[in-house]
Amino acid sequence: MSKHRPGQWPVPEPATLDAVGQTDTTTDELYVKRAAEKALHEMCLDSIRHDLEQQPTGPSAQAKARIWCAHILAIADDVAQVKRRAA
Repeated sequence: MSKHRPGQWPVPEPATLDAVGQTDTTTDELYVKRAAEKALHEMCLDSIRHDLEQQPTGPSAQAKARIWCAHILAIADDVAQVKRRAA
């Protein structure tokens, strides 16, 4: 047992924060993964935006947005159902 109690100062051996949360992936790999996820997200949203901009009027763009929402929710329901079965 150490003579020091938790939270006591001075700490004889400070903790190394560099080791906290380290896994097999490096910072560069995490950056590349995050960049790829962001690019995919932006491509999906840009595709939806392009489709909405093709609508001739504001109300038709809003109606099309509701259709997109319905499709996305249907996909989410399908994915959730598959994940429930797998669990």
